[in-house]
Amino acid sequence: MAFRNVAMRVLLLLAVVSATYAAKGKAEKESADGPAASGPGGEYDITKLGAKPDGTTDCTEALEEAWASACGSTGNPTIIIPEGDFLTGALNFTGPCKGDGLTIKLEGNLLASNDLAKFKSNWIEIMRVKKLSITGKGNIDGQGKAVWTKNSCQKNYNCKILPNSLVLDFCDDVLIEGISIINSKFFHMNIFQCNGVTVKDVKVTAPGDSPNTDGIHMGDSSNVSIIDTTIGVGDDCISMGPGTTKVNISGVTCGPGHGISIGSLGRYKDEKDVTDITVKNCVLKGSSNGLRIKSYEDAKSPLIASKITYENIKMEDSGNPIIIDQKYCPNKLCTSKGDADRVTVKDVSFKNITGTSSTPEAVSLLCSEKRSPAKASQCPTSRSSTPARTTRPWLSAPTPRSPPRESTRPTHA
Repeated sequence: MAFRNVAMRVLLLLAVVSATYAAKGKAEKESADGPAASGPGGEYDITKLGAKPDGTTDCTEALEEAWASACGSTGNPTIIIPEGDFLTGALNFTGPCKGDGLTIKLEGNLLASNDLAKFKSNWIEIMRVKKLSITGKGNIDGQGKAVWTKNSCQKNYNCKILPNSLVLDFCDDVLIEGISIINSKFFHMNIFQCNGVTVKDVKVTAPGDSPNTDGIHMGDSSNVSIIDTTIGVGDDCISMGPGTTKVNISGVTCGPGHGISIGSLGRYKDEKDVTDITVKNCVLKGSSNGLRIKSYEDAKSPLIASKITYENIKMEDSGNPIIIDQKYCPNKLCTSKGDADRVTVKDVSFKNITGTSSTPEAVSLLCSEKRSPAKASQCPTSRSSTPARTTRPWLSAPTPRSPPRESTRPTHA
């Protein structure tokens, strides 16, 4: 019995000593590095959670820990990504969050792993968050060059989609400002079922021949503003899919790329209308298309694109400056099922569209051929006030150029 009591006392003493040393070690670490966060509404520095800015160490766990802590905090917490290169796999940042607003301050470079097994779908996916800001001078780098050859969407409707770089799902009151998003494996940014998203002073870049690297795509979203942003990619600079309403695009420079597009429309059943779109004070440089509205010739669902205004747009050697295409069929992959007549385009206004074209036709209206007693044509009712005086006549001899590659558009669901 005495031996048993002595053993119990020894075990208790060892436990106390171990706890003391653990607390001392933690205190010494926090003293040397500073705490990971400074209380409610504080700052969460990923390097203090184990992230290493060497570009080779996987920092996924540190970033997800920072998100969990910040999202669970009250006040206005900030996740800090300092200067350096931080490699990650898939990042899933899910709300709702407890605080009054959350900021991700990006000063370094986030690098996407090229191990595709690390991604179930997207790279950085933010879901169900309100009052989110992503600001700074850093880069979101998809490192897509290493995997673009694995993209088969040019040949197959049902292709395996590579990871989109930054995806916002079901988010409200979002500001993305100052950062750069580069070399995405697929779309650079995808906005889905969001309300109140502002993209300002952002740079989105990838080579002009990179496949399906849309700059900013949106669908089923409203009150989206894209302001003073530069986009040069291998697909649409901006694309507005079904269900997009109340969009303001201003001060955007596009090129290279496939232009500023509405669509593709009609690819899937039960798509929603597109309405209240304004594109103003933009420049398109060397893009394969300019201002484009496109719908599938084998459209699966009826919908309307309306109340669309283009104003003060300058073209610099852009192809197809104005094009409405209701016979869109990328790579001739359309089926016989469906009907181009199901998509109606109306109330489209073009004001002060100037500049130079690289194609013989400055305005192309490729409308559906079907007619019905209710409507004489599916072509838009449009108003045009493009001045005759341009830098070079619209129909001047085009600059030799190979036909642009069109892409299928798997819509994020």
